[in-house]
Amino acid sequence: MKKVLKAILWILVAAVFIGSFVFLYINSKEKPVVYSKVKPEITTLERTTVLTGTIEPRDEINIKPQIAGIISEILVEPGDKVKEGDILAKIKVIPDASQLSSAQTRVDNANISLTDAQQKYDRARTLYDRKVISREEYETAETTLRQAKKELEAAQDSYNIVREGVSRYNATEANTMVRATVSGIVLDVPVKVGSSVIQSNTFNDGTTIAVIADMTDLIFLGKVDETEVGMLKPGMTMEVTIGALDTFKPTAVLEYISPKGSTATGANTFEIKAAIEAPDSISLRAGYSANARVRLSGSDNIIAIPESAIEWAGDTTYVYVMTDSLPEPKYEKRRITTGLSDGLRIEVKEGVDTTLTLRGTIINKD
Repeated sequence: MKKVLKAILWILVAAVFIGSFVFLYINSKEKPVVYSKVKPEITTLERTTVLTGTIEPRDEINIKPQIAGIISEILVEPGDKVKEGDILAKIKVIPDASQLSSAQTRVDNANISLTDAQQKYDRARTLYDRKVISREEYETAETTLRQAKKELEAAQDSYNIVREGVSRYNATEANTMVRATVSGIVLDVPVKVGSSVIQSNTFNDGTTIAVIADMTDLIFLGKVDETEVGMLKPGMTMEVTIGALDTFKPTAVLEYISPKGSTATGANTFEIKAAIEAPDSISLRAGYSANARVRLSGSDNIIAIPESAIEWAGDTTYVYVMTDSLPEPKYEKRRITTGLSDGLRIEVKEGVDTTLTLRGTIINKD
């Protein structure tokens, strides 16, 4: 019985040894590499780029007051359509103390001058009626009186302008009325009733009362990388995709390429502007995020193959052309001349035609 068990044990050890040897031998044998096969094809290749940006009105006009004061009334809100000359807001003037004092002094002096001129006129008229003075002296006194009256009116009007911001000669065009300088849509009203405002001058830009833009004249404002800016030219068309309007893809015409780059985002980019063609039935809003796809270059009716089928050796390119398929595929290395690439496929100018089969990528390697 012990001999039988011992024999069985040796048989099992021998089986394990032989099985391990066979397994290692089989796995040590190199199996053939299997490649995919590709055919050159006649197609169209184009190199495109996608620019990111926003939809913006061509011009945004900041409306500023002509005088300093406090907003007493706002007559518009964002989204309102306005015409040139429409009143946007009203300002209550807070007069400057020194200017008000000077204006009051001018009024007082004008009153004194008028009183003096009136007295001289009355005296001259009495003397003229008695034939004591000439008509010329009388007319001089009369002229002086009229001038004194006009000076008083002017002084009082200046006082009103300083104090109220309103002139009695042009009350309808008063500086206290902030009016639209262009027709369009109000995009923003950054002030509220009670806000203090100042006019634009040499030392500051002034307070913006409202921002108005013509929303029928829109542009795509985007950025292009320095590696591609040299391929863009004014007049090129691009297809714009707007995030908020998936089904609407307007065409834009490139109008402007900045001559100076910016590194604000870390990369050197250049600003571009393209005029958008949109029908009146489509309502576009300022600030919509958008992408613009522009064709940088392209070729039609050319022979193209997948770039993965190409072997690179410096500036030289090769492909492997199938010369025999049985019993196993055989390939011949052939030099080719390439052209335009779209990142996936590449143009072949010389070296292959559509009748050939090429070796592609590895699809199986055990």
